[in-house]
Amino acid sequence: MAGACSLGLPLVLLLAVARASSPGTVVRLNKAALDYVSDMGKAPLQRALQVTVSDFLDPSGEVLQSTSVQILDVHLPHLHLEFIAGLGVRLSAASNFTVKVFCVPEPMELVLPVTLVANVHVARDSIGTPVLSILACSSIFSPARMLEGRNSTSQELLDLVQEHMKADLSNKLCLHVSGLVQDLNVHLGTLIGLSPVGPESQIRYSMASEPTITSNYISLDVRAMLFLLGKPILLPLHGAHPFVLPWPSGNEGAMATVGLSQHLFDCVLLMLQKAGSLDLDITGQLNSKTNPLDTSTLGQLIPEVAHQFPEPRPVVLKVQLGATPMATLHTNNSTLKLQPFVEVFAASPNSALHFLFSLDAIVNLSLQLSVSKAKLRGTTSVLGEVQLSVATSNVGSIDMDQAYTLISTVFQKPLLEHLNALLGMGIALPSVLNLHYVRSEVSVCEGYVVISSGLAYQR
Repeated sequence: MAGACSLGLPLVLLLAVARASSPGTVVRLNKAALDYVSDMGKAPLQRALQVTVSDFLDPSGEVLQSTSVQILDVHLPHLHLEFIAGLGVRLSAASNFTVKVFCVPEPMELVLPVTLVANVHVARDSIGTPVLSILACSSIFSPARMLEGRNSTSQELLDLVQEHMKADLSNKLCLHVSGLVQDLNVHLGTLIGLSPVGPESQIRYSMASEPTITSNYISLDVRAMLFLLGKPILLPLHGAHPFVLPWPSGNEGAMATVGLSQHLFDCVLLMLQKAGSLDLDITGQLNSKTNPLDTSTLGQLIPEVAHQFPEPRPVVLKVQLGATPMATLHTNNSTLKLQPFVEVFAASPNSALHFLFSLDAIVNLSLQLSVSKAKLRGTTSVLGEVQLSVATSNVGSIDMDQAYTLISTVFQKPLLEHLNALLGMGIALPSVLNLHYVRSEVSVCEGYVVISSGLAYQR
């Protein structure tokens, strides 16, 4: 099983994501990804080919004798993977078997070259799990040769040993490769597991349709489902077409090209808003240089506050997002619009809160995206000025021209820190344990985001 995972983990991303209905993600893997899988797969495939050989019947003596044959070592100098359009992946491996034959009067050692060719079908099962299967497999045996420095033996005996090896190994090698693929399928099933997004929210990926396979790449559709308290978060598509990643997109030399639709961003933001993750309390402290907002300072701008609270009291801002945040994706430019509702309270000595006034706010943010390991992360900064307007007031008329600088300064910094901490935690991209995206480049296009990335499996 461990060998199967080592061979297949980089290949897993081939089977992880693609064009989906709601919300959609597309992943394309090119030949560079197959080259990486080839390098990673040599060792586990060598171990899988270390099979047991049945005894050899040696007719060279007067009596037919059963002679043991043992594979001492399997060396895999060449492993090549290539796409087969409409089918999957072709595996071709050149291997050298070092074999010891315990014949009389003395054992002999030889090298038997074998080329293994297998066609691996890539498909999707009924629950959206990727499935691999061997459609064709063959072993091509080249003439065996004695190891250098070993005693020579008759060509007749060498031919007999080779024929025995060919007859005994032809099916066994393919069966062991098939077993490796079946072990890998067990691991591929973990792709439909839940990944946490927050304390009460998760994301789950599953294949939405059969993969599209050409001679240059494999592209798979994935349905990303977001859950809050176990219930799915969905946005109506309003007749929109399924997300399709244009060809070509991103860096064609990258191992993986991942396309994330606008709809995915909308669903993630809706989930964060419904979970209350974007809400926060901003608490003022008396005589605080970092947060100067208290009733004394506020009373200098709003006379009724000074009248109601002659003694300075801390002020608390409760920030809630009643409207869903809106992400906008344009070429080389991504923005985020928040519309917080801000309630302002004064704290009494017994910790009771007295409502002062409320504000409608509009905050436009620049959104920068990056990838770390297997997560998409975000960082924001304010674009222009925060817009503030009075919604309701319990302290009479408020001149926002005078109060704006104080309130926006106290409000803006904690909001940014909270939002960046949340977006910095990231949301899981389709992946499996120990498989990471490396050297990733994020490009913003009209209505979608493209990630061009390498892959790295870390044990």
